[in-house]
Amino acid sequence: MQPVLPIPLYLSKVQTICSVIYFNSFYDAKSDSSLQAIQVTDTHILFHSSTILLGAPETRLSTLSNGLRIAAEETNQATCTVGLWIDCGSRYESEKNNGAGFFLEHMAFKGTNKHPQSALEHAVESMGAHLSAYTSRERTAYYMKTLAKDLPKAVELLAEVVQSSSLSEADIEQQRGVVLRELEEVQGSLQDVCLDLLHATAFQGTPLGHSVLGPSANARILTRNDLVEYINSHYKAPRMVLATAGGVNHDELVALAKQHFSGVSFEYEGDAVPVLSPCRFTGSEICMRDDAMPLAHISIAVEGAGAASPDIVPLMVANSIIGSYDITFGGGKHLSSRLARLAAELNLCHSFQAFHSSYSDTGLLGIYFVTDKHKIEDMMHWAQNAWMNLCTTVTESDVARAKNALKASLVGQLNGTTPVCDDIGRHILNYGRRIPLAEWDARIEAVTPRIVRDVCSKYIYDKCPAVSAVGPIEQLPDYNRMRSAMYWLRF
Repeated sequence: MQPVLPIPLYLSKVQTICSVIYFNSFYDAKSDSSLQAIQVTDTHILFHSSTILLGAPETRLSTLSNGLRIAAEETNQATCTVGLWIDCGSRYESEKNNGAGFFLEHMAFKGTNKHPQSALEHAVESMGAHLSAYTSRERTAYYMKTLAKDLPKAVELLAEVVQSSSLSEADIEQQRGVVLRELEEVQGSLQDVCLDLLHATAFQGTPLGHSVLGPSANARILTRNDLVEYINSHYKAPRMVLATAGGVNHDELVALAKQHFSGVSFEYEGDAVPVLSPCRFTGSEICMRDDAMPLAHISIAVEGAGAASPDIVPLMVANSIIGSYDITFGGGKHLSSRLARLAAELNLCHSFQAFHSSYSDTGLLGIYFVTDKHKIEDMMHWAQNAWMNLCTTVTESDVARAKNALKASLVGQLNGTTPVCDDIGRHILNYGRRIPLAEWDARIEAVTPRIVRDVCSKYIYDKCPAVSAVGPIEQLPDYNRMRSAMYWLRF
């Protein structure tokens, strides 16, 4: 069975990557979730894709002797994006060093053993390039967008940043203040706060409950030794993917990788191999009441599917049926989403968004909404009602609309070399290959209303939800009431 193209969902300034795959030619509730090759016998499904999807450039993949993988999508563009995607993030951190990966991301561009910060900045600016990085719960990425002719220099600089960052004590102290200020800024983003709290309560006592940025207490005490230990534990060749997209040549990229990354170690000291510990889901709630805030920010979620689950695409179709809404977008009675129509007609909320955050072995399937304090109970009722409708009464027209929306999102999100390169890097780490657009289109097309009802019943119906709420939340229903709304008494 082969996985299909995931959709990233950016829920915060620290990118929470939501991997989306599905690998059944038809739905089978008892199907094995391991990654195996399949043959798609329904040829009309494969060729339902447009010529653009079928004619998408091939992604070539090679592996160095030390285990580092090189992937490239070659086009005729004058620019390219090249980056290093690493299998590490806050899920691999402990309570003691939570935030080390994010701190290290800030240190990456403060100079290397060969180039001090000023020289590194001059080298990047002289190319007209853009150098950036991000950290998520399971991934870290360093990437550069530049002219295609400057690919050799870009790969050289990336190799230096990752392998020989200077990590001077003076720079660490300077960046400590920057990280602390950024932590304060994030507290002002109530969406980030609400979703971090959701992870903290849903995966309490497990590494997935950690925030990407880590607590301020850790940021104040992390040392150079902590950062060096983090690098030595996670920055290993088999955990890395050198990906590029744009006007590049795969063979040239392989030669550059051999030149600059052959020295990356693939060995661990003793039994220090990083592993993903199981993260149990706990139905629970966490609330931060502040009646001085103008609006309440609330999220409710159940345990979703992991990245290797055959249920991902039906769940994404289900989320597309619920959709999203923002009061500033207008609309009203003619919105396609039933929950969006109710939100507009009954003035239930200022905005809402259905989401599915998928990780290696688990996920969060939920709805996040912002509403007036007097509308909390009504909005929660209709949000849970939308879930129950997915489990019982979803129609063919609902599914058809949702599938079209997903396909449009699929094509629209890969606009430019940077999102394509990010997609390649995450795919190789998650699934070992880049998933073709046509295959993704085929898996979406294979979803039926019955599949949506069955999968949603499996994950949503009569399950204990996790709830997080921030702001004036006096009218938030009691948890037992929200739990009882997760099923219907049907006669």
